[in-house]
Amino acid sequence: QVQLVESGGGFVQTGGSLKLSCKASGRAFRYYTVGWFCRVSGKEREFVAAMRSGGTNTYYADSVKGRFTISRDNAKNTAYLQMNGLKPEDTGIYDCAAQAGANVDTATGYGYWGQGTQVTVSS
Repeated sequence: QVQLVESGGGFVQTGGSLKLSCKASGRAFRYYTVGWFCRVSGKEREFVAAMRSGGTNTYYADSVKGRFTISRDNAKNTAYLQMNGLKPEDTGIYDCAAQAGANVDTATGYGYWGQGTQVTVSS
């Protein structure tokens, strides 16, 4: 099992950058798929990016391809989401999630979630 804590959100203008971090507790982190999802009030979580435990297989929503990059450092028990070229439509609460053998692009595929970090992009 893992416990996840996100950080790195903030307020930026269109075109700005942020780097989100997801710090995990537990030695089993390297066995888990990690995903990033975005949520806004009244809507279901939307898939953003994911990475399998080996760090080789990555997945991105079409809307963020070429702008966001997911990475992980298993030695530090941390996953990251580098967000470049931010747009107002990227605004939301970004949640880190983890699960062994997860269906990477669906929220229901993950069993562990962090508290979320707010990202606000102003036009």
